Amino acid sequence: MQYLNEHLLAGQIGHFFTILSFIASALATISFFKANQQQDNTLKQSWLRYARSLFLVETVSVVVIFSILYYIISNHLFEYKYAWQHSDRSLQTAYMFSCFWEGQEGSFMLWSLWHCVLGWILIWKAKDWEAGTLMVISFAQFCLASMLLGFYFFEAKLGSSPFALLRNEGILDGAPMFQDIATGGIRSDYLQFIKDGQGLNTLLQNYWMVIHPPVLFLGFASTIVPFAFAIAGLVKKDHGWVKQALPWAAFSGGILGLGIMMGAAWAYESLSFGGYWAWDPVENASLVPWLVMVSGLHTNLIYRSTGYSLRSTYLFYILSFLLILYSTFLTRSGILGDTSVHAFTDLGMNTQLLLFLLVFVIPSLTLYAFRHKQIPAIIKEESTYSREFWMFIGSLVLFLAALLIIAKTSVPVYNKLFGQQIAPSEDPEFAYNQVQVFVAIVVGLLTAVTQYLKYKDTPRGLFTRLIWIPTVIAVLIAAAISSFGDIHYNKMGLGFLVAIHAAIFASVYAVVTNAAYIFIGLKGKMKAAGASIAHVGFGLVLVGILISSSKKAVLSWNTTGIAVFQKDKREDPAENITLFKGMATDMGKYMVTYTKDTLNEAERKRFFEINFKAKTGNEEFALYPDLIKNNKGMEGFAANPASKHYWYKDIFVYISSYKENNAADTASFQSKSVTVGDTLFYSSGLMILKQVAVNPKEQQTRYSPGETALFLEMEVIAKDGRRYKAYPGIALRGNELRNLPDSVISQSLVLQFNKVIDQAKGKLELGVKESASITDLVTLKVYEFPMINVLWIGILMTVFGFWISVYQRVRKIKLVKV
Repeated sequence: MQYLNEHLLAGQIGHFFTILSFIASALATISFFKANQQQDNTLKQSWLRYARSLFLVETVSVVVIFSILYYIISNHLFEYKYAWQHSDRSLQTAYMFSCFWEGQEGSFMLWSLWHCVLGWILIWKAKDWEAGTLMVISFAQFCLASMLLGFYFFEAKLGSSPFALLRNEGILDGAPMFQDIATGGIRSDYLQFIKDGQGLNTLLQNYWMVIHPPVLFLGFASTIVPFAFAIAGLVKKDHGWVKQALPWAAFSGGILGLGIMMGAAWAYESLSFGGYWAWDPVENASLVPWLVMVSGLHTNLIYRSTGYSLRSTYLFYILSFLLILYSTFLTRSGILGDTSVHAFTDLGMNTQLLLFLLVFVIPSLTLYAFRHKQIPAIIKEESTYSREFWMFIGSLVLFLAALLIIAKTSVPVYNKLFGQQIAPSEDPEFAYNQVQVFVAIVVGLLTAVTQYLKYKDTPRGLFTRLIWIPTVIAVLIAAAISSFGDIHYNKMGLGFLVAIHAAIFASVYAVVTNAAYIFIGLKGKMKAAGASIAHVGFGLVLVGILISSSKKAVLSWNTTGIAVFQKDKREDPAENITLFKGMATDMGKYMVTYTKDTLNEAERKRFFEINFKAKTGNEEFALYPDLIKNNKGMEGFAANPASKHYWYKDIFVYISSYKENNAADTASFQSKSVTVGDTLFYSSGLMILKQVAVNPKEQQTRYSPGETALFLEMEVIAKDGRRYKAYPGIALRGNELRNLPDSVISQSLVLQFNKVIDQAKGKLELGVKESASITDLVTLKVYEFPMINVLWIGILMTVFGFWISVYQRVRKIKLVKV
């Protein structure tokens, strides 16, 4: 059947280059393998030329596939499942690239693209190690290309094609409007009924999600380079790769760390759990390989300077990449579906994902086991006053921390493999924190003192003479923070609070001693200070995490007594304050007013202007949290927080509930007879007529000169004990009477002075109306994060330190070659 208005050429080109990439990467793997095996240089160069040509074909294919998919998405070709599933016509151009990494296929393509970039740098720079490293990378490319094929072998599906047509995926089956009655298949003009796509997930419509995934996937991809050097070294029984791998490991540690913390920044700005890290399984799956890579980087430095820890370096570099593959399986197999909000949905590729993992795990660990005894190792134990001894201890602590994190994260895997039902902790954050706080203490202390030690051995007197002043300074600063910083996080008991204060000291110690070492040990040579700067940054990260988390305070305690939702695991009404539009409400330090809201059609968001005015001082500011309507079949709205940034704290706010009263007001006034001192009841409390006033000055803005005004002073007392004043009135001019009703918005109450029934007896008629349509209301959650900027500054310093280290290592390699 000929289907109308389909654009098939783009998909056909894309599919052709997918197959070409698959074949080229397979042939490139074989060619680089043959080149790596050759002893004759002429034959080796011949195989290398052939392999490079194939890698070029592979690279061009990946670029074309990427470009074709962008063309399909940006032109809204909804005959393709990927475009229909991940985009829509109203999506802003800035978020088009985010559609790539929302789906598994696009993220595999991004991963593959970065492998191509890294591969060409290795072809340019790796020299004798080109064949061995590119053999590994090309094989990884072969595996990634297989994920995009979308072929069926009998019942088994190989990959998922981003160029699959919507009509072939079974999505339209069963919907009468798409059915051709005569043939029983999809009608030829089905596209006329597909007006729009499902759209990009609302949580991904954020600028961080345009830049965070490419950086993170570059970090993922970069871990293959030290892995490839290690495998090439094991294959050739040659350990000379270690120096060349060192800058790559530093680059991988820096860029993967940056990508992880970009994700934390996205979570802080876009998610409403009130923080930047929640020990979510997907977060953990990216953190663990970074910890192992950093462990490998430090053991690599040990080997370069002393000859110790080569076996550990091999193991850590191998495991870092294997853990990337394991995290790929965890996040893409659907196994984390119930425990993570970030995981991909299951595409039915679990077997292939598992094979992708095992095809690297089994050969690499087997090869390492066979070659283990042939890897040089020094039998003599290191001195406890040597730098390498404590660097190795630090690496081991980081590695053990990684094992503990991945073990907890893998509980769903255990449950599935062994039919268990191990339940997650009721407080998953504390389950991790109660262990990792001690890791922070140990790593902080080791980071502080290790650089003051020399390799092989250190004179005791020299070590003490160099470190005592930074130690005293660190003790004074940490003591000041603990004494005057108001850190009283006793939610988890005294023991945990003591651990927090110990970790604060260890973190401050790391910052002070490493900053001092730049001048004491390096004589102010900043080009050689990459490690010290990275350690200062790491210490600041720990300080920022400890203070901002332990001093995080809820500001939005419910002072109105109004609860618009029930307490659950996510939200507690006691910690959320409800605001009525235009009405200032007491919120502890601030008077807070919901001023207005506006709908941004382009971004499809409703922004709320929330005005904060300090009760003391002149501080006043407005924040603009927003809501975006959920898509992809999800009900309700997703909240995007807003923050007020100070140098020493953030005020963080998000909308937890919103009610727009745009329905017609069907309630009517109920007339009640009342005299001064009488009490009337309404559904949420009572009201008392205190007095009747004629032309009161405090109400003169409500009546005109020449009018005689009568106002009733009503005291409204709600069930929760809160008291309000209301002044309904009437204004008389000759025979004309004008009603001046008043309302108590928070009680949904409107009062109207109707008339005087009996002037002699003081009997009056009051109209009472209870209406849910008086005004809009929002419910807010507001946090204060003290010193959170210390965390962000620490991240930037850490990454900067990594980059200085990369520069220095590359420069040293060049000098050696010269």
